[in-house]
Amino acid sequence: MNKKGLSILMRTKMRPGNDPSKLSSFSPLSNEINQMMTNPPRKQRSIDDSRSNFSASGNHYERNFDIVKESMGLAISLNKTESLDVVLDDFSEGYFSLSNENRKKLVTVLAKEYDLNRIQVRELLKQYLGLELRSGNEGESSNVDDENMFSTFYRIERNLRQALKPTYNVLFERLNNHPAGLKFLSLLRADILSFLGEENIPCLRALDSCLKEKLSAWLSPAVLELHQITWDDSASLLEKIVTYEAVHPISNLLDLKRRLGVGRRCFGYFHPAIPGEPLIFIEVALLKNVAQTIQEVLLDVPSIPEHEAACALFYSISSTQPGLAGINLGKFLIKRMITLVKRDMPQVSTFATLSPIPGFMQWLLSKLASQSVMAKVDNMEQPTGGPGSAFQENLLEPDEERMLKNSSPVTYAGKNGMEVMLNLLTSKNYEWTSSAELLSALKPPLMRLCARYLLQEKKRGKALDSVANFHLQNGAMVERLNWMADRSEKGLHQSGGIMVNYVYR
Repeated sequence: MNKKGLSILMRTKMRPGNDPSKLSSFSPLSNEINQMMTNPPRKQRSIDDSRSNFSASGNHYERNFDIVKESMGLAISLNKTESLDVVLDDFSEGYFSLSNENRKKLVTVLAKEYDLNRIQVRELLKQYLGLELRSGNEGESSNVDDENMFSTFYRIERNLRQALKPTYNVLFERLNNHPAGLKFLSLLRADILSFLGEENIPCLRALDSCLKEKLSAWLSPAVLELHQITWDDSASLLEKIVTYEAVHPISNLLDLKRRLGVGRRCFGYFHPAIPGEPLIFIEVALLKNVAQTIQEVLLDVPSIPEHEAACALFYSISSTQPGLAGINLGKFLIKRMITLVKRDMPQVSTFATLSPIPGFMQWLLSKLASQSVMAKVDNMEQPTGGPGSAFQENLLEPDEERMLKNSSPVTYAGKNGMEVMLNLLTSKNYEWTSSAELLSALKPPLMRLCARYLLQEKKRGKALDSVANFHLQNGAMVERLNWMADRSEKGLHQSGGIMVNYVYR
């Protein structure tokens, strides 16, 4: 293994929170490297290092909560700019030293005690509503009167805009102008989202909304830098690609090198305040036609000459910062990437994806389970076979149900086709995928129900599936469903092995 490969492997294993099992297949040197990692060299502390050092269970010290709270207040109220950097450093280190419970307590204090002054807002609204706006049919009036009247309106409106800004805005803006502050804000928002996942606290919801709005403005495409990531980039950057790949895990160094080699592209968005770390990256395969299976893209097959490529296929897009959830950087990254590929390869005319369908199986299994329960209840209440519940729905066509019953072994038998299907799909080790007969019986209902899930199932007017919603809102169209396109455990668990092509026209 060359020095770069060993460096990537070592750095990835050192990364806090990384699952060692994910990287176990990198090299037969893993045991030797594990020994080398017993006493890793001391590194210069960054925000990531601080976070991991302070939060490692059993090996951290926790600052007094009141001291960190006081440090936060000082970071908001201090007027001496020459001391501000020291105070912000002290606050960020103190925050990461706290336990998860005390972090939640601290951000709740921030949300409540540094909110906007509603008494002041009410007073300004009373003043504003007390002003009379002269209508245009009251005769002529002097320009001086008009000037005075509108001057009062402008003054109260300006004061009202200022009063509607929460005080914690000051902390956000100061951190944004502080070295490593933008990274801290991203980590802070990740914590806030985690707390909101545990409990919906209105003041934290308002805090998150404000911070999300700020981050959206500070991370506009105008300030982001697009960079093509290649094997020649630093080992520290490449190990982040390995770590953050969220769609198709990188299995070994050869896999990584292949994804960055001939016939492949990887583009990332970077921000000057977070150097060396992509906020989001996309992986692209240059092909003759739109691929139908992920194996065509990931397996070691000879790439076609790039000048013969007619399709740019996006097969993975991964965000590296949980705190940037809901900020649609992917939309701008796709558009910029398409522009670059068109410029460099004018013969490429098709831009498509080979996308997972992460919510399909969860939706389908929930439907099958609930319908099976309803069917049992109806049979108990109406043993003679009267009309069923208004909410009961047979998800299978008669031919599909008959084929499933005839093809299924006795171990997966059920009272109806939906129960048989539920038993098959929840079997251990996805045994149904090794039977050609079962695959043939399951294909028609799974493909039909998957099409329904993508195109008809909605939540607040948007596609129920998160990936589908992302691409459809960005202007893509559903082109084709692909049967058994991803036979990995993750692919079978999420979507029964089905993948979908979205095409950007």
